[in-house]
Amino acid sequence: MNILPIVKTLVWPDEAATAAFATQLAAALTRVNLNACIALHGDLGAGKTTFVRHLLHALGVTGRIKSPTYAVVEPYTVAAGEVWHFDFYRFSDPREWEDAGFRDIFASAGLKLCEWPQNAAGVMPIPDLEFNIQVDEDEQRQVRINALTPRGQELLA
Repeated sequence: MNILPIVKTLVWPDEAATAAFATQLAAALTRVNLNACIALHGDLGAGKTTFVRHLLHALGVTGRIKSPTYAVVEPYTVAAGEVWHFDFYRFSDPREWEDAGFRDIFASAGLKLCEWPQNAAGVMPIPDLEFNIQVDEDEQRQVRINALTPRGQELLA
């Protein structure tokens, strides 16, 4: 199947705009039973974890949401299904992928949110959506979202 790329470019002028988009995406993800993988690219401080926190809250996670920088993954259960938040910032050994059971997680149903996915290149599957978040001179987030699969196209439509 030939996939025509769908690209969406957004500006998040503030955290409220980030939260509003996260709420919209949460509704779309719920329609596909949370079966998706989202890769989040951006420099330190770009807003990847902030976006994930808003998305998790919109999906029904309550309480504090911590970054999995040291643990690599934080699992969540919400009404719509399972969610895993990965932070591959410190990931460097592909053997860890197998040892930690990541292959099984990515093969299972549920939402996988992946920060620093380039550090898991070669072992991580192709994501459905790929976010590139950049901070401009006005501290706004310039966001480019690429749909890389049919499911990604459905989510971005």
